[in-house]
Amino acid sequence: MRFPVDLHTHTVACSHAFSTIGEYLTRAREMGLMMFATTDHGPALADGAHRWHFGNLKVLPRLWEGVALLRGVEANVMEEGGIDLGPRERSRLDLVLCGFHENFRSRGAEGNTEAIKAIIASGEVDIITHLGNPAYPIIPEEVLRCALVHQVAIEINATSGVNSRPGSHGNCVELARLCARLGNVVSLGSDAHIHFSLGNFEEAERVIGEAGLPDAQIINRDPLAVLEFLKGRGHDPAPLAELWERFSR
Repeated sequence: MRFPVDLHTHTVACSHAFSTIGEYLTRAREMGLMMFATTDHGPALADGAHRWHFGNLKVLPRLWEGVALLRGVEANVMEEGGIDLGPRERSRLDLVLCGFHENFRSRGAEGNTEAIKAIIASGEVDIITHLGNPAYPIIPEEVLRCALVHQVAIEINATSGVNSRPGSHGNCVELARLCARLGNVVSLGSDAHIHFSLGNFEEAERVIGEAGLPDAQIINRDPLAVLEFLKGRGHDPAPLAELWERFSR
């Protein structure tokens, strides 16, 4: 597989998604996906997972029949600033995604840019999701330069403009072109809400192809690249020792 890692998926912990962790694991094994992250929505959304959900992700295996599983969240940008998951829950996670969702009222390009830059600079998040959403306009170069300084990854989302966030494609291509020029770390996310969509990067690959973004900037190219990214972000590698051993061979 060109990209054997998927870093953005949702389960029945959110009622607008339709598959279990077990179904995702089975699907990943069948299709040859090497690693994926479970990243249900934070509790600020109407059907977001309860904070206890994230605290109890510790019961999930790190490695199941050859498939590596990362414990994560797609947190929400909050009106009052910050995200909707506290340090106790975050400390139990392998990665934190964050994006604009319906709980946040758009403040226009300048206001949205300042809000997302504050999130990036906070050190609380690793990946910013679906920035191409025209419902939340931003000043792209300002955001990407901030992400570059803080080594936060920018997601190219495979459902934007397909199943959700209509009108995103052109914005995503612009973002990917800027990432290529500036040298940002990039993540691909299927944003799967059912296990059949796991690892489906068709739209994301179309975007990066149009933008000329090289695979070398995309952490999904290899599980070890993901682990090295997380280590560089300050995550303790010890909880992922089993995965480091598996993919460093």
